[in-house]
Amino acid sequence: MTGFGGVKSVVVVGLGMTGLSVVKHLLRQPEALIVKVIDTRETPPGQDHLPENVELYSGGWQQEWLLEADLIVTNPGIALASPQLQPAIKKGTPVVGDIELFAWAVKAPVIAITGSNGKSTVTDLTGEMANAAGVKTAVGGNIGFAALDLLEQDADLYVLELSSFQLETTSSLKLKAAAFLNLSEDHMDRYQGMADYRQAKLRIFDHADVCIVNRDDKETYPDTADKTLISFGFDARDEYGCVEENGQFFLAKNNTPIIAANELGLVGKHNIANSLVALALLDAAGVNTDKTLETLKRYNGLTHRCQVVAEMNGVRWVNDSKATNVASTLAALSGLSIEGKLHLLVGGVGKGADFSELSPALNKLDLMMYCFGDDGDKFLTLDSRSQHCKTMDEAIEKLFPTLSEGDMVMLSPACASFDQYANFMARGDAFTQLAKQYSVES
Repeated sequence: MTGFGGVKSVVVVGLGMTGLSVVKHLLRQPEALIVKVIDTRETPPGQDHLPENVELYSGGWQQEWLLEADLIVTNPGIALASPQLQPAIKKGTPVVGDIELFAWAVKAPVIAITGSNGKSTVTDLTGEMANAAGVKTAVGGNIGFAALDLLEQDADLYVLELSSFQLETTSSLKLKAAAFLNLSEDHMDRYQGMADYRQAKLRIFDHADVCIVNRDDKETYPDTADKTLISFGFDARDEYGCVEENGQFFLAKNNTPIIAANELGLVGKHNIANSLVALALLDAAGVNTDKTLETLKRYNGLTHRCQVVAEMNGVRWVNDSKATNVASTLAALSGLSIEGKLHLLVGGVGKGADFSELSPALNKLDLMMYCFGDDGDKFLTLDSRSQHCKTMDEAIEKLFPTLSEGDMVMLSPACASFDQYANFMARGDAFTQLAKQYSVES
């Protein structure tokens, strides 16, 4: 199925920003579609913006609507394996997501990025670089704007961040280039294991002209040999990598230097890889990357991702709230340069992750670790320099009197936020507010 042919009744499962974008898109279609919305929350976000002719069932499931629908469009947060969807699926009703609807409608070229970590930075950076090269580019998907809302922009290129959840319900998205950055344990509360999680990510390559893979992570390679592959890594191999000349480290293409690593606006080894991927994606899409190098020099990253939000008396406060899994926190720790002590804030909802992988990185650092939230106690055995706190506020209240010049306070939780915050952005904003408040007091 690649369009609305024969469809009369559509049920949208899950409201919020994505659900509203789906409803608006459906109502714009030339076909006179009957659109209904189901949301299990009693008061779904966005319900005040639903058109009057769209019926809403909230606070549970409406099985009769699902069985009567010609098409079901689910929110990424709802797994295809959900028992409530099974009767409709067995009946043969197509179940898709907003990205599949985007695929049916989009006219301009699209490039997309997935991976356990770094995909938001790569997506945002790629969009910035494309716009700097004079290509009108719209950026969204799992970051910023919902993909269907991007169709209302006048764009010559679309850059999408795609999560495994979004890819589960996407079957026909044609891409000029797709990147699979890395694979590490995450969302084990949704998937049967790492192989299941990986297969969801690999769907990004199904209809991609060029597949960009990580030489240092073979799990990012497609399982079939019929794909056009371009790789990135830190070695001096052909394609996208790194070379050393006259004692200086450069990002390179086919062993030819492009830009010195110390000229990048982003810091940390993982951001060298992110920059290489952005260059590879844009080259594959036919964008002149010579015009993008100044952007690479000035781009300093996303909010909530290794972002310095306050600095006072030689103490830096770093918001890395987007580190919602172990690998993301490991990446943040590996790129650190600290004169004093690291005061690390971790915890939240662990999603079934194994936190023991953090131990080697923690052992190398002069730190104190403050563990909060639902799974905060699971970090305590990783390092003897740990304290348990109920909340992030309590953790900062404890650590503040111990701060000295050269120290860093970093929120890099390795967990989801929804035990105490609406999302990782709200958690990062709360940390930023506390950082500024305590910096003034110091």
